[in-house]
Amino acid sequence: MLLPQGLQLFSVVLVSAVAGAMNSIAGGGTLLTFPALVGLGIPPIIANATSTVALWPGSVSSMWGYRDELGGARRWAFGFAIPSLLGGAAGAWLLIRTPPSRFAAIVPWLVFAATALFMLQPPVMRWVRGRRSSTLQDANIATDERTDADRTSGFPSIAVLFAQFALGVYGGYFGAGAGILMLAILGFIGLSNIHRMNGLKNWGGLCMNFVAASMFAFSGLVRWPVALAMATASITGGYVASRTALRVPQKYIRTAVVFIGLTGGIWLWFKSH
Repeated sequence: MLLPQGLQLFSVVLVSAVAGAMNSIAGGGTLLTFPALVGLGIPPIIANATSTVALWPGSVSSMWGYRDELGGARRWAFGFAIPSLLGGAAGAWLLIRTPPSRFAAIVPWLVFAATALFMLQPPVMRWVRGRRSSTLQDANIATDERTDADRTSGFPSIAVLFAQFALGVYGGYFGAGAGILMLAILGFIGLSNIHRMNGLKNWGGLCMNFVAASMFAFSGLVRWPVALAMATASITGGYVASRTALRVPQKYIRTAVVFIGLTGGIWLWFKSH
C-alpha cells in the first residue's frame, strides 16, 4: 500500500536532508533522492533534473562549510572550475536532448553504475591512501597538510582538467556518484587530507551542478514545488555535515544507500520493460 502523497513528499524532504549531508562528506546523495522522486510518480528525466536543482543549494552550503580548507588553493580551484562548468553544461545539454523514453531505458544502468561506484569508494580510497602513505614513507616525507597545500598551490595538470571535464559531463547528465569519482581523482593525484579533498570536491560539484541546474531551470523539466521543499532540507543537511564533519555510523548509512541503489535500479529496470 502506497503512502499518501503528503507523507511521500515529506519522506522525500527528509531524504534530501540526508542526501545533502552525504554529498558534503562523501557523495552519493542522488542515489537517495532520485528513486524517492520516481517513487512519487515523477518521470525519470524530470526526477533527475528536479533532483539536481534541489540538491544544488546544499552544495553551496557544503562549500561554505569547507571554505577554510581551500586556503592557498585559489589558482587550483579556479582551474578546476573551468572543466567542471564546461562538462556540466555539456552533460545537461545531452540530458535535455535525450528522449524521455530513452532516458528511462538508460537510467537503471546509470543507477547500477553509480551504486557500484559507491560500493567501491571505501576500498579504492584505502588503496589510494595506502599507496600514497607508502610512497611518502619510502621517501621519508611526512604526510601532512603542507604536502596537499603544495600540490594545490598552482594550476591543475592537463590530465586533471581532462578527467574533470569528463566527470562534469557525467555529473551534468546524471550526477549520482560524481562526488565519489572526484574524491578518487584527487586521491590518485596524491592528496591525502580528506577535508581539503572534500572542499575541492564540493567546489567542483557546485560548479558543474550550477550550470546544469541553471539549464534545467529554464528547460521546463523541473517540478518546482518539490524542488524548493527539497532544497531547503539539502541546505540544512549539507551545512551541518560540512561544519561538524559528521561521521554517523558510516557502515549503516552506506549499507542503506547500496540497498536503495540496487533495489531502485532493479525497480527502474522492470518499470522500463
